[in-house]
Amino acid sequence: MEKEKLIAVNPAKAAAATNVFEPGRLSVNVFKVEKSNASSSPPKTLLIVTPTAAGSYPVLLFLPGFCICNYSYSLLLRHIASHGFIVVAPQLYICPLTSGTEEVQSAGTVTNWLSAGLQSNLPENVTANLQKLALSGHSRGGKAAFALALGYAEPTLKFSALLGLDPVAGVFSETDPKILTYQAHSFNLSMPVAVIGTGLGDEQKCCLVPACAPNGLNHEEFFRECKAPCSYFVAKDYGHMDMLNDPAAKLGSCVCASGKGAKDLFRMCLGGLFVAFLRAYLEDDNADFKAILEDPSIAPVTLDPMIYMSEDN
Repeated sequence: MEKEKLIAVNPAKAAAATNVFEPGRLSVNVFKVEKSNASSSPPKTLLIVTPTAAGSYPVLLFLPGFCICNYSYSLLLRHIASHGFIVVAPQLYICPLTSGTEEVQSAGTVTNWLSAGLQSNLPENVTANLQKLALSGHSRGGKAAFALALGYAEPTLKFSALLGLDPVAGVFSETDPKILTYQAHSFNLSMPVAVIGTGLGDEQKCCLVPACAPNGLNHEEFFRECKAPCSYFVAKDYGHMDMLNDPAAKLGSCVCASGKGAKDLFRMCLGGLFVAFLRAYLEDDNADFKAILEDPSIAPVTLDPMIYMSEDN
């Protein structure tokens, strides 16, 4: 990694506190929109998490991980929505799974549906602002999000920001579509990026089961291939499935190494990072994001390393 282009934040004094790690002031509604024959039907079943208060809100498209139900992320997504964002999480496939290429194509189809179908499925007086559209995904869904942002499915809507939540390109080797180049700053992305990793994702649960986020295919390589502006946060004491709702997280711990810390604190930390990043790059309000960069100790869990790659360096 080219260290001269990186800024490792090591503050001399604490930054102002930020409330993004606490639930927001807005009540939220969580509901599913099933695929059907109706004209407004989405191409895939959706979990939508939205504020209930009247207003116009930015939109986050969130792609679930390998064979994970979209509802397993509902606590994390509720946290994000409570700060003033509409979150759309499609169930792109169920096990037995589709190929990675088909997953990306399905994500592109859902993206193209948003402009025609999302508004009619939202509560009255809640408006989706698709001019402020962000993209994210976890695990294999994180890789799919990167592939979609890189133009593999040619979405008609423009994404303004990208967040990879412990993205994984494969277990033993990269699966299709192959997007990693193993060259620094090679991703051709015209948007700010945040990569959030877990410190235990590359650890094997047992000798018979491979690591869920192995080295060379995980968050570290995704960040290395990003260009500025890009932020990198690693929750060193948590595992690859620890952000899921508790029943799913416990099931995930059977195959993925899991941290001993409180999972609700981890979800609060992730929710706060998402909100601060989205505010900074969708709403031109960087106060919370700057506070975290200047003093990562204000997060509920340890973030180490934390790196910010600026366009000015």
